[in-house]
Amino acid sequence: MMKKLSSVPTTIFTDIGGVLLTNGWDRSAREKAIRHFKLDPSETEERHHLTFDTYESGKISLHEYLERLVFYTKRNFTEEAFRKFMFAQSKPFPEMLALIRGIKEKYGIKIAVINNEGSELNKYRINCFKLNEFVDFFISSCIVHFRKPDADIFKVALDIAHVDPEKVIYLEDRPLFVQVAGTLGIPGIIHQDYHTTKLKLASFGWTV
Repeated sequence: MMKKLSSVPTTIFTDIGGVLLTNGWDRSAREKAIRHFKLDPSETEERHHLTFDTYESGKISLHEYLERLVFYTKRNFTEEAFRKFMFAQSKPFPEMLALIRGIKEKYGIKIAVINNEGSELNKYRINCFKLNEFVDFFISSCIVHFRKPDADIFKVALDIAHVDPEKVIYLEDRPLFVQVAGTLGIPGIIHQDYHTTKLKLASFGWTV
């Protein structure tokens, strides 16, 4: 739930997956990969859950993650083919990208991304969808080495952006993460769809 602000916000914190783009490597994407590459579903999901947090925290590379997930045994396809399939699951939400880009251009506010993503996937998504054209700071789990819902990732974001919590609006599709940010005094909008988020941002005078 969004708190009533005592000051005019100057900064938007936003997630990438579920807000600006589809999720990078969620259950749906893995299910597609399991079918496409004919992997064992239960074994793949177990291996994913045992090691993915380590990858997103920047402690192993994508190659190491895939060695644990898929290539622990001989396959009839290459790692490069699997990577291409994995990256191809990322799709944009054009209206949300245009909205945040438009607000940045019109009002000159700071935009910071706070996301849980592994390094290679994170770089691909930033470059492919040109996020660095309007995002000022990327506070990614692979860089800071801890993940949401760890409150420290929000503390780092506040320090990097040099902004007080009450001057931030946090866009996030996962209520738990909004709740954790709220414990630090960061007001949040639980993103459900483009139209409701646009209306909520317009309540701060941010219209495009």
